[in-house]
Amino acid sequence: MEDFVTEWTARHGATRDRLLPLLHAMLEEAGYIDDALVPAIARALNLSRADVHGVITFYHDFRRTAPGRHVVKLCRAESCQARGGAAIEAAAAKRLGVAMGEVRADGQVALEPVYCLGLCAIGPNALVDGRPVGRIDAAVLERIALEVAA
Repeated sequence: MEDFVTEWTARHGATRDRLLPLLHAMLEEAGYIDDALVPAIARALNLSRADVHGVITFYHDFRRTAPGRHVVKLCRAESCQARGGAAIEAAAAKRLGVAMGEVRADGQVALEPVYCLGLCAIGPNALVDGRPVGRIDAAVLERIALEVAA
């Protein structure tokens, strides 16, 4: 991926304002931003490693570990919690075999929090591989589990 950083900055520029676009491109390419690449990114954009690390860790969507093959994001916002989100989260962790914020050991599925999908009237909600799913109950959770197991 160091080659990716070099090639990307040659095409798009190596100025400080290119950090966010570069990080997004790295996510698109590899699915995550390896901590080992922070020094290369900092050198390429003439930033400190602390600056780069600070941006990566500030934004929740900048993943620092390889994602699961399937990503299930459960809404933790107040509306979804009021509609039983905590129980759905516990059931999802048990059924999918992975704790919130983790990737299952086989790499098949990641369970992640998300804070509001804007679907408050039909909660609890989730994003399953980027696709919104509303009105999650035991039956919907089972369909999700079967979908990500395939």
